[in-house]
Amino acid sequence: MRRPRLEARRAAAALAAGVASGLVAFTFAAGPLLVPAVALTVLGLASPAWVWATARGGRLDRRLKAARVVEDEPLEARIEISRGPLGMPGAIVSDPFSGTRIELADALASVRGERHASVRVVASFPRRGLHRLDPPTLTVSDPLGLARASRRANVAASELLVLPRTERVRWLGGTNVRRLLIPDGAAADDALAAIDLDGLRSYRPGTPASRIYWPAVARGAGLLERRLRTDGESRPLVVLDLRTPGRVTAGEGDAAVDAAVRAAASLVLDLASGGCELLIGGEQRPTAINRSLAAWPGAYARLAVARGGPGAPEPALARNGARAGAVVYVAAAAWARVIATLATRARGPVVLVIPTVSVGDGLLPSVAPPPREVVAVSGCRGFLLASGRVRAGSAPAQARAAAI
Repeated sequence: MRRPRLEARRAAAALAAGVASGLVAFTFAAGPLLVPAVALTVLGLASPAWVWATARGGRLDRRLKAARVVEDEPLEARIEISRGPLGMPGAIVSDPFSGTRIELADALASVRGERHASVRVVASFPRRGLHRLDPPTLTVSDPLGLARASRRANVAASELLVLPRTERVRWLGGTNVRRLLIPDGAAADDALAAIDLDGLRSYRPGTPASRIYWPAVARGAGLLERRLRTDGESRPLVVLDLRTPGRVTAGEGDAAVDAAVRAAASLVLDLASGGCELLIGGEQRPTAINRSLAAWPGAYARLAVARGGPGAPEPALARNGARAGAVVYVAAAAWARVIATLATRARGPVVLVIPTVSVGDGLLPSVAPPPREVVAVSGCRGFLLASGRVRAGSAPAQARAAAI
């Protein structure tokens, strides 16, 4: 641990009183004053030295049971305290992890106490994100309270990742709505799901011979390979948009952002049984999540630290092109222009999910025909905006896109 920080104002006052009493005793030949003078002088000198030595000889360590925890779930930590040969009376441990002060009383006293003590603390965190936890502090004082020494554990601050809470997804239209998003309900790896020819491209080393376009070789055009469209393009895409207007208060914006993150995480886990993809604002490419959930821990961690607010990055829908599969757009704010963007990008069903505390252009912008509510999850409501009827490049779509 670090060197102790000593506070001995009362000990200094006792020392001053002892010296003054000794001077009076010698000046006026007052023998009875010598005993309290010597006692106060010894206490004033010995108490700070003893407290400083006991604090320096102590050891303090804290161990978290896990480096990740879900919002509002309890996390246990254990604090280990060891004393030196001089004991450690009046020890108090201040732990920023649980926000508590733990009094050990005489548990580490030199005569009756033990050499080691262990304390179990439990804490929970209401908000997601990466939390920095300062090390605990040990405070030692003498029985009379004349001196006190504080010492912080000589370890780096702990980092704890608080993951967003996930909840059960409630499909208001029964299983038919979910089948609209995942028509086949089957998950497949991209390498095994290539089903349709989608043009030609330059040959890449390692491509199987069955995918080489031999007519081009015969014409002398060089090696070309068939490009196949994978089943991943038809999987539902969950998009997370955490932008909020600058005019809203911090409390309203944080509540909407956290609700959107929880809803996105819950929807991904629900749709992963049939395979889905997740695109977080600021990321250039979506992450494929299949039934095995192999990619989910990394995506879950990115959801925990996703930044929201007026300066949050916009999802890169334009770079990923139009999709044949469904799009579940989870937005922290209800933006009217989001609907126009979705109309030009999606060729399949589009579900707009917004928090009930959503800020922006209202709970749901004006849409014709009025959308129907199809899902509820984590304080958010989802509305079916399209069902494959609006094609990118159509006149109505272009007219709505011009309004952005």
